[in-house]
Amino acid sequence: MKVLAPPGGMIGVLGGGQLGRMLAMAAARLGIRAHIYAPDEEAPAYDVADQVTRAPYDDRAALAAFAASVGAVTTEFENVPAQTLAILNEGVPVRPGARAVAIAQDRMLEKDFLNRVGAPTAPYRKVDSLEDLKKALAELGTPAILKTRRFGYDGKGQVRITSPEEAASAFAEMKGAQAILEGFAPFVREVSLVAARGADGEIRAYDLAENRHEAGILRESRVPVRGGAEISAVAFDMARRILEGLEYVGVMGIEFFALGDGRLLVNEIAPRVHNTGHWTIEACAVSQFEQQIRAVAGWPLGDPSRHADAVMTNLIGHEADSWAEYARQPNTAVHLYGKTEARPGRKMGHVTRVLRV
Repeated sequence: MKVLAPPGGMIGVLGGGQLGRMLAMAAARLGIRAHIYAPDEEAPAYDVADQVTRAPYDDRAALAAFAASVGAVTTEFENVPAQTLAILNEGVPVRPGARAVAIAQDRMLEKDFLNRVGAPTAPYRKVDSLEDLKKALAELGTPAILKTRRFGYDGKGQVRITSPEEAASAFAEMKGAQAILEGFAPFVREVSLVAARGADGEIRAYDLAENRHEAGILRESRVPVRGGAEISAVAFDMARRILEGLEYVGVMGIEFFALGDGRLLVNEIAPRVHNTGHWTIEACAVSQFEQQIRAVAGWPLGDPSRHADAVMTNLIGHEADSWAEYARQPNTAVHLYGKTEARPGRKMGHVTRVLRV
């Protein structure tokens, strides 16, 4: 396995958000420098990066100079244009690759791929017109969720349909975007798995986390999962199928619906470090962020074993203003992302409470 970024080397990160910030911090612990590439004038990752390039994702000259400065490139968010990754890959290894990112960017392609490799999902139908939607509702029934195929996150770009009469108004909310209708999954809870695959094909996974959402935004992730032993092996097998099917290198977050009968359905995959894995910073010797740097840099994967129970809670909007209160609490780690403006629904930081050591 070729080492692409030894100590003293540099990793390129596309995107300047909080995930890029935490990747740069994890790289620094290993003696690796981070070069952040993003179009934003200001971004959280810039504060902790060794180098910053501010340029559009389609600027070939800037991308070429960026590629020449690093040993490998990764991304902190899945909506970076797949063409950008393809351009960069002409001059430097990109992990994960353009194919994996392109599949994760399109909910239809994603679900087709998942079912093809044996990772089942809720039933779904392609929706390009109002007639498509009416037919899909007749086949899948209600309730159902209509989602844009691309660019939806934290509950955005989707609408719940409770009766066929709502078809026209729901379709109008898509504003002409290609869409997908997902049938109802009778889940009792949501769980997620953060797993990594190295360039040598080794796969290592963290413990399952149980997640709670509010208004479509992750509120809390907790480990361990109640009754996790029964579903962990199933989740890991699905993760292996997904990672190998994509010839993936790096960390991936996989969200599941856990049904009442014990089955798991994949909700979605994220080709990057994942919000539901933030607890690994305090509860594991090797966090998901270090694991990503290791995989991208060509290092051996680290031990993902959990040494403590933990609860991670997102700080959303002005909740981060109470940072001093959180800082006083025992067994609590405070992470603030350096964002200058608190807005409703915006993730400003998180806290992790270690419950048992």
